Amino acid sequence: MFRCRARSLFAGLVILPATLTAQDGHFQSVIERAQQRAADDYAAPVGEVPSALAEMDYSAYQQIRFRRNAALWAEDPHGFSVQFFHPGFLFTEPVTIHVLDDGSSREIPFDPDLFRYDRQAAELESEAVAAEGFAGFRLHYPINDPDVDDEIAVFLGASYFRLVGEGQVYGLSSRGLAIDTVTAGSEEFPAFRSFWLERPADDADAVTVYALLDSPSVTGAYRFRIRPQPSLSVDVDKHLFAREDVDNLGVAPLTSMFDHGQPGMTRRDDFRPRVHDSDGLQVLTRAGEWIWRPLINPARFRVTQLRDSGPAGFGLFQRERDFSSYLDLEAQYHRRPSQWVEPVGDWGEGGVELVEIPSDGETNDNIVAYWAPDTTFRAGEQRHYAYRLLMRGEQPPDHASPRVIRSRTGWAATPGEPDPPPESVRRFAIDFHGEALGDANVDELEAGVEASRGEVTDIRVVSLPEPDTVRVTFRLAPDGDHAADMRVVLANAEGPVSETWNFVWYPDEL
Repeated sequence: MFRCRARSLFAGLVILPATLTAQDGHFQSVIERAQQRAADDYAAPVGEVPSALAEMDYSAYQQIRFRRNAALWAEDPHGFSVQFFHPGFLFTEPVTIHVLDDGSSREIPFDPDLFRYDRQAAELESEAVAAEGFAGFRLHYPINDPDVDDEIAVFLGASYFRLVGEGQVYGLSSRGLAIDTVTAGSEEFPAFRSFWLERPADDADAVTVYALLDSPSVTGAYRFRIRPQPSLSVDVDKHLFAREDVDNLGVAPLTSMFDHGQPGMTRRDDFRPRVHDSDGLQVLTRAGEWIWRPLINPARFRVTQLRDSGPAGFGLFQRERDFSSYLDLEAQYHRRPSQWVEPVGDWGEGGVELVEIPSDGETNDNIVAYWAPDTTFRAGEQRHYAYRLLMRGEQPPDHASPRVIRSRTGWAATPGEPDPPPESVRRFAIDFHGEALGDANVDELEAGVEASRGEVTDIRVVSLPEPDTVRVTFRLAPDGDHAADMRVVLANAEGPVSETWNFVWYPDEL
């Protein structure tokens, strides 16, 4: 009975003035909106969330469930469907959501009848009538089972969105833009204010979402082309307009969590050997060098940058895929996705900036990575960026070089040594794995080891009992409390044969 009611809610939507009239003009219209908004003073969102909804706790929010049979496009043959998030809890700034269909734009009004209010949320149903918009939406498509509409994307909160591919569970997040993440003062969080969902053709293999972003400093128009198969990818096209000068602009930001894991600098009283959504930053330079930077949970706020003249690609990866490395049946960290950013065009001079924030638990997102252009984004200026987001497993596409599978460090003292060195003197062990190493003569391999500060000694290259695996070990004596930015690469007479391991050791982390 409710099925007919839910379908009629969408069938009778009011047609708004046709500012988005032709398919090719949809994005241009959003761009013009963003440009016009940037010319005006910033105005905070005007939609209100009733206080009872804003004050609800997580448990109550979880008891408000969208009625699945009310999903947008649920009966269309293309396979895509959309469900909506209720406002409240942390999500107190409603967004407007429109459908683009047959050359017209229709706003989807918030309606409590689209939701179930179970258990402790039941008393909130009467309050929800006064809500003025949704909190966000999620996109569904059957990627694992043809009979199950799996979630593949969620847009919820500020400019955050999360993606998940076949066989994966949600982990790291993407953002539309990062502003002043590492500058003095508080970080600015731009937010998507409006969305336009373009109805796919009956035989479509992708869906297009447009979004309008706003913040005190920047406005933006976004187009997301989401393709679930063969592996989930999103083509992102965005036009940004500056209201105010922005010194620290973060393009294609990724947000993740690293509590503890392999490198050994963070110790936890936890039966699980590893707890993280991502274990490393992967970068492909314009010159073709693959770089792997293991993540840490630092004792202090840490910011590093891998310089480049326009990146070929970067991403946060969950390389370790073995359940025994995590031992967590509920969180399933071994199934968390990796995400690769593939820029389109020349992004100019800058660097991939990695932010690592001290954290006392796995509920905190403490890892951020993004492209940081060198030049200030000046008020009145506009910029265009395009890139593809690829949901991956343990490695990005086209990465065939031997890669790092383990990074470990410990005190460099020898057992029983009568006069051991200070604990700040470290032994590092880096294990590389790849088919090319199976045929290599270890005596013909050399390890190129560099450190920005301190003294590197006792470099060794040895084969391990594991097939196609070679270990590089070395000793680092730091220069006082100065951080050491280190690089390790395997090479033969013809040049590098592996990716480059890159890591910054902070003596004050001990």
